[in-house]
Amino acid sequence: MSRFTTRLHPRTLRWILAAIAVIVVALLCLLPQPDVTATVRQTRIERLNALIENVYTADFQQMRQEQLIAERDEEPRTIDDIYVKDDPYATNTRSLYVYFTTEQPATVSYTVAAEGYPDFSADAYEGVDGATTEHEFLVLGLLPDVTNTITLTITDETGGTTERVIEREGLGLLGTEEVRLEQPVQPDEGADLGNGLYAILGNDSDDQDFMFYYDANGVLRGEVPILFYRSHRLLFDDDGLMWFSASTEKMAAMDRLGRLVKILDLGDRYILHHDYAFDADQNLVLLATELNRSDGCVQDQIVKLDTDTGKVTPLLDMGDMFPEYKMSTDHAGIDESDLSATGKWDWIHFNTIQMLPDGSALLSARETSTIIKIDDLEGTPTLGYMIGEPSVWAGTPQEDDFLTKVGDFPDTGGQHSITYVDDPALSDGQYYLYMFDNNYGSAQTRPDFDWTVIDGIVTKYSIATEGAYSQYRRYLVDENAGTYTEVNAFDVPYSPLVSSAQELDGGRVLIDSGLQGLFGVYDESTGELLAQYRMKLNTSYIYRVYEYDFKGFYFA
Repeated sequence: MSRFTTRLHPRTLRWILAAIAVIVVALLCLLPQPDVTATVRQTRIERLNALIENVYTADFQQMRQEQLIAERDEEPRTIDDIYVKDDPYATNTRSLYVYFTTEQPATVSYTVAAEGYPDFSADAYEGVDGATTEHEFLVLGLLPDVTNTITLTITDETGGTTERVIEREGLGLLGTEEVRLEQPVQPDEGADLGNGLYAILGNDSDDQDFMFYYDANGVLRGEVPILFYRSHRLLFDDDGLMWFSASTEKMAAMDRLGRLVKILDLGDRYILHHDYAFDADQNLVLLATELNRSDGCVQDQIVKLDTDTGKVTPLLDMGDMFPEYKMSTDHAGIDESDLSATGKWDWIHFNTIQMLPDGSALLSARETSTIIKIDDLEGTPTLGYMIGEPSVWAGTPQEDDFLTKVGDFPDTGGQHSITYVDDPALSDGQYYLYMFDNNYGSAQTRPDFDWTVIDGIVTKYSIATEGAYSQYRRYLVDENAGTYTEVNAFDVPYSPLVSSAQELDGGRVLIDSGLQGLFGVYDESTGELLAQYRMKLNTSYIYRVYEYDFKGFYFA
């Protein structure tokens, strides 16, 4: 698991470590060899952490921007004098900045080749106008510590093409991730797995945390360092920026060239956990924990972060909406955003938020195995309805606020990654909702509840539990009729915690079974596993894996 913070994060002391580095080196000579190895490793980690902390500052990004422009503009950069720079903003070690001009408007595609690896090809995105005479873009996918041959294909408006070849030694890795993942299930030859990249969001580490991009061959194409904790998803705004969490405290916006143009801090009242979404104004609505509460509650708040001003506004304390249920639970649990914390009360544990077009929100509450609809979240929030096993809420005012289940299927156990789908073919008031159903029945704050009321649910945590499985599940929700119906489901590798599901184009579904370190692509209609990848776990799990096509950002 990652090193999560109190407000005085240990990294604030790293300048002290840097100052005494000479003493540390001298002491190494006096230590037995195993201690030397451990100390060298720890020193490297501390220096790397300090470096990344510096990267996530406006001053560092501005300095790198000025350096880049000064170097680039020292002389004319034509097709015969192309300017390149590795990882210009220290935000993706697998990237190469490219700049040159052409006499005629043109587009650019590229292929990255390295001995022993499949090629990686893409069309470079250079802005909304397409063909241009000034070319500025990132090449993704350079492999570490080997010669990468990058072939640029420049196509003018008449269809004529010109090629230029650049050879570049790939930068070394900052982390310890695999350059190529194991593939327990190889895709059939010619199988269409799409042209996107799999973003690994949270292979949590005690050392340095990253976001990784892998291609359909399981080859590393992006290594994005973050401060700590994890990135939970990528959001793309109308200004061409990619937003992601860089820690429990900071949200960052990156442009297509890798520059961090906005770095917003949540302040000293809240920290992020688990998820965020854009509202209608493209402000961020975040699941949060309020710090320094006298009752120790965690992971039960929703706040808004203004992406222009950085102002944080509380939207909803779930304890105010569900006081009876909250008081019925045991004062137990940990804070997954601060593993050093004790005496925390994790009574509802939200793990996903989806903002709907009408300003309402869908929330996944792991601790209650319930999906909760909140109306008018940013105005006067009220409970819309709930989906799940009603007996979990027996004896509270909300036990009668559940939609009616239509059909014979079990409800979820600790579901994650719920996703709202607005289908224009449906009637008003209807929508689809899909998820990763962990199928795990357990709650620290409800130790006496009998989860076996949910048919087929697993109550053992071990992923080696015989016969245990999780599921991809899809519901049709009809708000007018007050019902929900399961329209699709299939079994996937068991993961009692974390994990994700994502419906892709072409009738495919991407599933991350987090505690197994497995993610795979499935046929949506049959549940057939088309391709599968295994990633070595740093500590406990991979939080989420989502595929992004990066069109209009990295790729045209």
